[in-house]
Amino acid sequence: MDTFQSLLAKKLSDALARAGLPEVGELTQATDPRFGDYQSNVALVFGKQRGENPRALAEKIVAHLDVDEFCGRPAVAGTGFINFTLRQAAVEKQTLEVLQDDRLGVAETESPRRIVIDFGSPNVAKPMHVGHIRSTVLGDALARVAKFLGHEVIRDNHVGDWGTQFGMVIWGWKNLLDRQALQRNPLAEIVRVYKETNERASRDTEVREACRQELVKLQAGDKENTDIWNECVAFSMQDFERVYKLLDIRYDLQCGESFYNDQLPNVVDRLLKAGIAEISEGAVVVFFRDDPDLADKPLIIRKRDGGFNYATTDLATIDYRVNELKADTIWYVVGAPQTLHFKQIFAVAQREGYTVDVRHVTFGSVLGEDRKLMKTRSGENVPLRELLEEACRRARKIIDEKNPDLSEDEKNDIAEKIGIGAVKYADLSQYRTTDYIFSWYKMLSLHGNTAPYLQNAYVRIRSIFRKAGAIAVATPLWGVGAAQYEEAGHRPVATAFTLTEPTEINLAKRLCQFAEIVPQVLNGFRPNILANYLFELANSFHAFYEACPVLKSEEPARSSRLMLSDLTARVLQRGLDLLGIKVPERM
Repeated sequence: MDTFQSLLAKKLSDALARAGLPEVGELTQATDPRFGDYQSNVALVFGKQRGENPRALAEKIVAHLDVDEFCGRPAVAGTGFINFTLRQAAVEKQTLEVLQDDRLGVAETESPRRIVIDFGSPNVAKPMHVGHIRSTVLGDALARVAKFLGHEVIRDNHVGDWGTQFGMVIWGWKNLLDRQALQRNPLAEIVRVYKETNERASRDTEVREACRQELVKLQAGDKENTDIWNECVAFSMQDFERVYKLLDIRYDLQCGESFYNDQLPNVVDRLLKAGIAEISEGAVVVFFRDDPDLADKPLIIRKRDGGFNYATTDLATIDYRVNELKADTIWYVVGAPQTLHFKQIFAVAQREGYTVDVRHVTFGSVLGEDRKLMKTRSGENVPLRELLEEACRRARKIIDEKNPDLSEDEKNDIAEKIGIGAVKYADLSQYRTTDYIFSWYKMLSLHGNTAPYLQNAYVRIRSIFRKAGAIAVATPLWGVGAAQYEEAGHRPVATAFTLTEPTEINLAKRLCQFAEIVPQVLNGFRPNILANYLFELANSFHAFYEACPVLKSEEPARSSRLMLSDLTARVLQRGLDLLGIKVPERM
């Protein structure tokens, strides 16, 4: 389905051609409704380029514009902006088409890609902490949107299950392990063992050397050490899965760093033979002498002692994703501190001739109320599972106060949807590269730009239909036509929207914009665009609901407003689902 934005952009392109101008011009949603619904600054751009009066150019373009089907005559404002205001009839027609479309007007891409999204990536033998929330929920949201738009998505959890820390873990396992504590809380005991071993190794050279030897044995395939390593990995993955279940996150692959071990020598040999890498002071290194940004930042892919590092692993990972998974696009949802690392890795892949589109999707940090990295009182990272469980507990307390008559199962289900949704939305509603302050009070509030506010808007709409005694809509159910609004055989079926009041016209226009917003999420990897749209949609609905009676209005307004309400609920539900957030039927 064509959107108003795409239709008007095409008309603008045709007008530019008739005016003898390049057929390229940006058309965006208007930032201020006083100036219309869409606007273009194309005349300002061309005026500056050609040394002509932009307002005169705008008038020339408008004279060639044929948009009567959708708009009144476009207006020229200010120094040369062209503003478009939609006709009421066009809005009514488009809104009905969106209502009857199971995709709510969102078209699938004409150029589908096979995208591997690398996100989450916790480390084995350590619990997931609050710092993992950003990569995990951001990667999941991007995966959901990309799949909805028609791309083939492979979700890959590149688990850190290899490295020097395992020498300490294995030594500690053999010398310090409390078996009973391991049974009670496996990951906590593994962390305790690692920390105590690390402290001993820092002051005792014999322990440090013993740990190194345990690592060498593991890397050589020693059975006892491999068995211990496998147990540690299994315990960690069990803990991770508890977190992913709470978050409703799934992966198609969970290939840890160990998965690529056998390929690391081949990576080094290949790069040496190609002349991309060279031996320097006993190590194998890639230099970037022709790249001004990386000229003084060489990349070591094999250390002097013959060991490999995660740079080598990441190069093997690109090989696997391109050659085995057949990816043409790879997104790495990894924190900003790894920017240099990925610049180096991508540069090596380019030198090897890979044409895969690789992107590093960075993000900021989660801060505590003190505006510092969020920590426990003892100064350690806040465990993610504990944080999520706390969110559910706090939401449950609110539900107990506001709706005590619900059953225990209902309360727990709603608390999980609200608590987890609040944590996710607090993150995704921010521009991804900015830091944000984690505040229970703000994220669980029923007011302001929060998940509970949006969930409550959905619940409020569903209550309208319960009060009406209308035929219930199973949730989720998309593509409901006007027949859904027939009420026990005595209410007429609406076949068109009748929009007369400013607030209902505004709400309808907002609903038509959903199809314009969703594709923009992938332009710059910005789920916050969708979150902010949903917030504005909820605001528009509340303004409509306060100004326009729904159940008490007469036909045809009654059916039209019921359809408008249901469409709003569907867009809210679908939009929140694309962010990985569920909606309850009651709160």
